[in-house]
Amino acid sequence: MAKFKEVSPARLAAFNILQQVEAGAFSSVLLAAEEPKLKHPDRALCHELVLGVLRWQSFLDKIIEHSSKRRIESLDSAVRIALRLGLYQLRILTRIPASAAVNESVSLVRAARLGSATAFVNAVLRRAIREEEYDPATEISDPLERIAIDTSHPVWLIERWTKAFGSAEAKAFAYANYITPLTAFRVVRMRANEEEVLSKLEAAGASLARSHVAKDAWRVSQATSMLRELSAAGQIYLQDEASQLVPQLLNVEPGERVLDLCAAPGGKTTLMADRVGDEAMIIAADRSPTRMATVIAVSSLHELKSIKPVILDATEQLPFKPGSFDKVLVDAPCSGTGTLRRNPEIRWRLSAADIDAFAEKQKQILSRAADAVRPGGRLVYSTCSVERDENEDVIQEFLARDDRFRVVDNLRTWPQRHGCDGFFIAVFEKGTGLQDSRISRIDPVHLANHVNHV
Repeated sequence: MAKFKEVSPARLAAFNILQQVEAGAFSSVLLAAEEPKLKHPDRALCHELVLGVLRWQSFLDKIIEHSSKRRIESLDSAVRIALRLGLYQLRILTRIPASAAVNESVSLVRAARLGSATAFVNAVLRRAIREEEYDPATEISDPLERIAIDTSHPVWLIERWTKAFGSAEAKAFAYANYITPLTAFRVVRMRANEEEVLSKLEAAGASLARSHVAKDAWRVSQATSMLRELSAAGQIYLQDEASQLVPQLLNVEPGERVLDLCAAPGGKTTLMADRVGDEAMIIAADRSPTRMATVIAVSSLHELKSIKPVILDATEQLPFKPGSFDKVLVDAPCSGTGTLRRNPEIRWRLSAADIDAFAEKQKQILSRAADAVRPGGRLVYSTCSVERDENEDVIQEFLARDDRFRVVDNLRTWPQRHGCDGFFIAVFEKGTGLQDSRISRIDPVHLANHVNHV
């Protein structure tokens, strides 16, 4: 990475992170690594710039193309990112002075040894200032394409969601994806007293609210330094409310044997262990040793002794006797379209073929998991995807192939309805010949009407 002398630390960090994201890295990982190096104001601005640019990327690119008369793909990566950063500050972060947005973007390309592009970047941004009312969506006649530009999503995703959920729900979901989500957390009972933790946060200026989605979950704004401190001490765990809801529906009881087949990075596994204490045996399985190391580290930080880590591929034959577990969780690998607010780059990398591939893997894992459940036991299947192919269709095929299971609960959460990530959760119980609870005729838009029943 280039060394910058004329640019603020926040813009420098954001520029470098966005370059790495364009090369295939993930913003969440890069931000987590970079933010401790920055002072608080710079940390907040860096976070805002990175996620804001990724959320608004295609909208910004349309303005760049209009103002430059050049296709976005023809621009050098550093120039493209510097222009996106400048335009995001000019068009979205209106509190940033225009002169600062322009001058620092010009300095970015100069410091990146692209001095010949400085006049170009300056001209494009100056024109954008003069034409501040320009809206690329107004030039589009097709209503779905207009929504795609206005909400900065690929057209094929808008079309897909409209077909699956209807135009109103698809539009609301797309608009919700560029709203910055609130932070959610839970108190780690093995390490902390909830009342004391909440008092510390309130004293640090936090605004707290109980979750309406998951039991014992909290929403919080402000007090980011205290949140980081409490998280590092293992007293709280930052986790979306819908993610917390999944293990709650598994409902682990003392003395039970539990298998978590896709455990990493450990949020759901450690929640189960924290709530039941040492009075259960939880097998945390994942195929990645690197990701499993995170599960082990969090388990140690939270002082959880009931979690037993295992490296395995859940699409293959499991190394357990059939019926070995009272409860099995399949939080399946998925497209992640329910987390676009937090992981905006997903929308620019995903393809329909990827969704099909995830669905096939999910079917394999669910089939393996079914045999591990004892008669009368519980199986929970979840994804952080909103795609029917990865949710209702997977469940329908599973029930058609295996009549030992019945659905006892199923729901969806939506950012535009519940303020949390988009999750699909289906809860099964294992019996014999029970086929009366298939969900093929349930409207997927309305599955979460009873979301706060936990």
